[in-house]
Amino acid sequence: MYTREDRMTPLADRLDGPLFFPVTPCDARERLNIDVFREHVREGVEAGCGAVFACCGTGEFPSLSLDDYAACVAAAVEVTAGRVPVIAGTGYGVALASRFAATARDAGADGLLALPPYLVHAQQEGLRRHYEALADSSPLPLILYQRDNAIFDPDTVVALARHPRIVGLKDGYGDLDLLQRIISATRSASVDLLFFNGLPTAEISALAYRGLGVTRYSSAVFCFLPGVAKRFYHALVGGDDATVGLLIDEFYRPLVELRRQGAGYAVSLIKTGVRLRGLDAGPVRAPLCEPAPEHVKRLGELIEHVLELVEEP
Repeated sequence: MYTREDRMTPLADRLDGPLFFPVTPCDARERLNIDVFREHVREGVEAGCGAVFACCGTGEFPSLSLDDYAACVAAAVEVTAGRVPVIAGTGYGVALASRFAATARDAGADGLLALPPYLVHAQQEGLRRHYEALADSSPLPLILYQRDNAIFDPDTVVALARHPRIVGLKDGYGDLDLLQRIISATRSASVDLLFFNGLPTAEISALAYRGLGVTRYSSAVFCFLPGVAKRFYHALVGGDDATVGLLIDEFYRPLVELRRQGAGYAVSLIKTGVRLRGLDAGPVRAPLCEPAPEHVKRLGELIEHVLELVEEP
């Protein structure tokens, strides 16, 4: 049974398993379908995810109203019932990001994933001030998301990691030289920080990140093929490189090649996969577009193929 003591366990000790970034279902008019969202989260938790990252990139955070965001985070907290942590996305400038953070706290979230600040390409001092101000605004643990216009120098990460509520860095940039220097700098400074592989279809780069000691990663595939995603995760952390290689060659590499066929496919293909697997998550919200029919067909073929390799309930 879930207890208060479970909730007080440090976040680092509760992130065990593939990290689930659910899509945010809607109808044809882009209105939130909270019942389907609840079902989506329930299926992910019962399939064995390590955490639920609600309303993040795969969840179309930039297209959500504050009301829809609040409803989704609260629903995720209710459905998980403490079995796994719920991390909520936040972003934009500090003024708006802190409102999302407060909403997430009120809804019962366990932590925050801080998406890059809106449009601004800032100097390192500006990035440090931005994330320190956001961390100051909320009591929730905060994970930095390195990508696009939020690329950190090692010294900046060390300074941010000294903040008592900044607990992790999710790397969606993919510069392994930079990430190695960041990891080394935090180690030399004796500051603790969780590191995550946050690249799109992170499994394709998981072996390289494992070489740096980073085995936590976001799995978009878990949204529609949780059994496949779990098989890959356990093979990766268990050193079964033959299975890792098989799944990369037969599924993840072709999926990445398909993802490269259209802008926004890192999200829209995932939502399509959820629909193909029987849960009506609806279309992606503007400005994203649905995949071309031939790409939907190819995704269906890849799903059928990998299910022949890995038993999936």
